[in-house]
Amino acid sequence: MVRGEKLQPELTVAAVIERQGRFLVVEERASRRLVFNQPAGHVEAGEALVDAVIREVREETAWGFEPRAVVGMYLWTHHSRRTYLRVAFCGDVHDHDPAQPLDAGILRTHWFTRAQLLGHAARLRTPMVLRCIDDYRAGARFPLDLIQQLPVEEVRLRAVPV
Repeated sequence: MVRGEKLQPELTVAAVIERQGRFLVVEERASRRLVFNQPAGHVEAGEALVDAVIREVREETAWGFEPRAVVGMYLWTHHSRRTYLRVAFCGDVHDHDPAQPLDAGILRTHWFTRAQLLGHAARLRTPMVLRCIDDYRAGARFPLDLIQQLPVEEVRLRAVPV
């Protein structure tokens, strides 16, 4: 980044889902590589963050997701200079539909231990994958109401031109 340059991060969500010491990850194709990532993706226009993570988990894993807490927010800049702001949630999965096709680019899902993920370190999509898991394992939990989604009308009424 050049000093004075405006930062315009892409807003994404991710889900940290653990069962018996294993974490749900997706194996996906990204930039002609096969990589591992949490179920994650971009927030769509007008979409609440919690709704976005529920949608992404369903689309990428065929699992229903119930967010329980926010693990953290992560700002990361790729060497291409694209910057991402990831909001990571933790929660539980239910209602798996094995017949549901997975989102484009997703090859399969895995339940990996942290050690197994570390063994695939070169194939992690970003450094945020392990960081989210490590923060989760360290007990990072913030209430879901940390995130306040303001209605568009309220934002317009209170907004002051810059």
